[in-house]
Amino acid sequence: MSLLLNQVINQITPVNKNAALDTQRCIDKHTKPSGGFGKLEEIAVRVSAITGKTENNLVKKCVVIFASDNGIYEEGVSSVPKYVTIAQTINIAKKKIAAINVLSRQAGSDVVVVDLGVDAKLPSEVVINRKIRFGTRNMLLEPAMTRGEVIEAIETGIRMAGELAEKGYQIIGTGEKGIGNTSTSAAVIMALTGLISDEAVGKGAGLSEEGFKHKKEILSEVLRRRQPNPNDPFDVLSKVGGFDIAGIAGMFLGCAFYKIPVVIDGLIAVAGALIASKLNPLTVEYMLASHLSAEPGYIPAIKELQLNPYLKMDMRLGEGTGCPLMFSLIDFALAIVREMENLEQGEIEGGVLVDT
Repeated sequence: MSLLLNQVINQITPVNKNAALDTQRCIDKHTKPSGGFGKLEEIAVRVSAITGKTENNLVKKCVVIFASDNGIYEEGVSSVPKYVTIAQTINIAKKKIAAINVLSRQAGSDVVVVDLGVDAKLPSEVVINRKIRFGTRNMLLEPAMTRGEVIEAIETGIRMAGELAEKGYQIIGTGEKGIGNTSTSAAVIMALTGLISDEAVGKGAGLSEEGFKHKKEILSEVLRRRQPNPNDPFDVLSKVGGFDIAGIAGMFLGCAFYKIPVVIDGLIAVAGALIASKLNPLTVEYMLASHLSAEPGYIPAIKELQLNPYLKMDMRLGEGTGCPLMFSLIDFALAIVREMENLEQGEIEGGVLVDT
């Protein structure tokens, strides 16, 4: 393990529980029934625990997209042509017309694209070039990455978190782009949880029933051949993972290290979150789960993290699209703490407001 990675993993500290208690006491003094705002109160309290402040206003937001191709695509696990990785990466980074761009604009969020392993040379003025290699290897035939490549990808995520922290970003969302990454994510989740393909594998961008059956058979065979060690996250990533998942794992580690709230999107992001949690369980305290992904592997993974997504939208688009939706929900929660009148200001006796 490198010096940077070792330092970050070992120096992550717990969130501030006193700030969380202060925020809950503040919310309880508002003119409303006890617990009246439900999950919005929970969100506000969790953000306070992360930042260490009772009142928060997370104005500067960013969704980070880690782009990479996946060698397992060669086995016919996706119905979408491989070139879509390149096309959509350009659409996000340069044309700014993809779904994540549209939603991020509405939420007042920036979008940053990091090329970790797209199988093409992309313009450096468009993406942040951190390319490790031109896509992972075909994990059915050989390990997807070397252990050194895994560490490099994780460290890239950590460094990106640090760079964004220096630029004043206050909350970060995790996104990705890469055809075939629902296969790598399902494989990582299977390796870490012991689930079988029938429990963890979904249709991704869309497959026929025959194609879906083939995808599950391929991933079952991948796990049988590679035999990743569930107690070694680096081994799991190197054998069945992707550069994007490793980068996202690094982002979760970095955000915990720099004490920045970080939002989980869907299946690929939750696979990265699982990896980060295995490297240091305290990282989970800095995560907020956005939406309940329609991909089957997401549910057992989020349960493993003991987190509950705040939105149920039947989404499975990826790109980090759940993050700007969650950013807006967080804005609502934090505004309640900052701006709502308390009982004294509202000239209301607290005893008349009961918890139903």
